[in-house]
Amino acid sequence: MPADTLNWWMLLCTVAALNVLAWALSAAVLQRRHAGQPPAAWSFQRLQLLLSAGYVLGCAYRSVLPVFDVQRLCLFDSWLSSVVVGRTVATVAELCFAAQWALLLRSVSQATGSAAGLRVSRWVVPLIALAELFSWHAVLTTSNFGHVVEESIWGLCAALLVASLAILWPRCRREARPLLAACCAAGLAYVVYMFGVDVPMYWARWVADEASGRAYLGVAQGLVDASVRWVVSHSWHDWKSEVVWMTLYFSVAVWLSIGLAHTPPLQRLAR
Repeated sequence: MPADTLNWWMLLCTVAALNVLAWALSAAVLQRRHAGQPPAAWSFQRLQLLLSAGYVLGCAYRSVLPVFDVQRLCLFDSWLSSVVVGRTVATVAELCFAAQWALLLRSVSQATGSAAGLRVSRWVVPLIALAELFSWHAVLTTSNFGHVVEESIWGLCAALLVASLAILWPRCRREARPLLAACCAAGLAYVVYMFGVDVPMYWARWVADEASGRAYLGVAQGLVDASVRWVVSHSWHDWKSEVVWMTLYFSVAVWLSIGLAHTPPLQRLAR
């Protein structure tokens, strides 16, 4: 394996191991705090921790066995690296992550009496489920247009979350505002990245495929193809376009997921 590819893969594996350790330490810390927490606060943190486990483990799996879905590229010759397995793991993990943010927004909205925030919180998971369907369509048919729609929905959801938290700002106590500010900053950075980098990247790939007359697969044909065909490549040239988003996704996003489990009791947020 070339040095660039090997170093990147080792970085992903190291971060994955540290993330699993961080989750385990978080679980231990929250368990020790359990006795002093109100029942509602503990219930919220425990659910966040369980959802985080799904995301942390899913990202760890995809770090160890990275897959370039549309191209059917992987680093290791194993059915565990197939697109169908990897995409299934990703779907579960991403729904867990979306549910964490929906749960946070719902809880803060209930604490502050925000009807708008509650409405948005109900739409987050269904919208991400729709995004997952477009993702599956993209990886099965090999048409990047599905990824354009998928990533646009993710960016839209993040924008709605940021707007909802901004609306809640006047209703929150001063000591709660650093948490809201951090969430809004992370959300805005994500929106800028999605619409400034990620969506244009997939759009450019789709336009290039259209210009070259690429023949796409049918969904049924693609399901078979994604289940039985994987192409092992260690070439840095093949992977370098995926390095930035994979590295950030399997590190920073996971840290946010773990951090959500440490959200303070939400009764203290409202004025």
